[in-house]
Amino acid sequence: MSNIPHVVILGGGFGGLSAANEIRNSLSSSKVKITLIDKKDWFMVGFAKLWIINGTRTFENSIGSLNELEKKEINFIKDEIISINPEKKNIETKSQTISFDFLIISMGAVLAPQKIPGLEENGFNLYDHKQLSQIHEKLETITSGKIAISIMGMPYKCPPAPFEASLLIDAMLRKRGVRDSIQIDFYSPAPITLPAAGPDVSKQILDMVNSEKIVFHNSSKIKSVKHKKLIFEDSDADFDLLLAIPPHIAPKVIYDSGLAKESGFIQIDRDCKTPFENIFAVGDVTSLIVAENMAVPKAGIFAEGEGITVAKNIISKIQSKSDSVLFDGKGGCFIESGRETASVIEVDMFTNDKPSTNLTESTSDNLSKKIEFEKERLSKWF
Repeated sequence: MSNIPHVVILGGGFGGLSAANEIRNSLSSSKVKITLIDKKDWFMVGFAKLWIINGTRTFENSIGSLNELEKKEINFIKDEIISINPEKKNIETKSQTISFDFLIISMGAVLAPQKIPGLEENGFNLYDHKQLSQIHEKLETITSGKIAISIMGMPYKCPPAPFEASLLIDAMLRKRGVRDSIQIDFYSPAPITLPAAGPDVSKQILDMVNSEKIVFHNSSKIKSVKHKKLIFEDSDADFDLLLAIPPHIAPKVIYDSGLAKESGFIQIDRDCKTPFENIFAVGDVTSLIVAENMAVPKAGIFAEGEGITVAKNIISKIQSKSDSVLFDGKGGCFIESGRETASVIEVDMFTNDKPSTNLTESTSDNLSKKIEFEKERLSKWF
């Protein structure tokens, strides 16, 4: 066996791809072997889903192929991860056992619509790429009635996205000239629109959706879904079309291996370490608590930052250097208005001992930046 250290990365999302590229850009294949494993062979920037829903994009034009990583001497294995063995320093997939010197767990969060009785029979999952074209067709043919957008669990990926979806759907219906005969209701279990962004930004986002006559219903905790009816803990509501953001859980293999409690996420600090030596976790599969009940949002930009942090620390270890870095907690999420502009929610989780957020003005320049953000990731990672 050669003594080239082996870095194994579980998951080809923002966290896994940023880490793999950061390590490979610093160390050649004679210094480190990198293997990335994912059960699918494509990557998509999450917000492209909304463009597929509104018809400005297709699935095929929104993905990067993980098979392209081979060109960078990053091994890609399309397989399912069955177990993680921290003591033995190996992982098992459906087809093989792979040993590692360093492990980066970036498996993301799993959508769990089955946790809400009746959801799968009576509503669509806004975050499921397999349902996007069906959602698009429904929105292209609906002429009257009620559309409900419902957040059914916290935390969920990309906190602004459901609000952005409501604004883009509003724009679609306006273009078709049917908006006046369709009501859009937005239900959230939270008391304000974006708890992670604090009261000020939440109020600005509320104003944004209200200005398009989208009705926000706070503290709406879902119990179940019946035919054309949402059942909340203390009320119910009718709908004709339901777009749900289902509860998110960690992949089963995470709690089977003792890295997290039942369906919960892996607890990390700013060094992204797990309790096991040389095993790190980044992105949506983790929970990084900052201040009282505030956690780093589950968004690609933060997974990317954590991935780069871990990569730098692994490079440092491989080079036998002692310097290490911490995740800086900076990032931003775009929020499109549906009027050819976008704002940015700028987030800084750590600078002043408490998270600070700011919502920029909605401009066409920010919409260009959003499109550029996607292009840049796809071109530098693949």
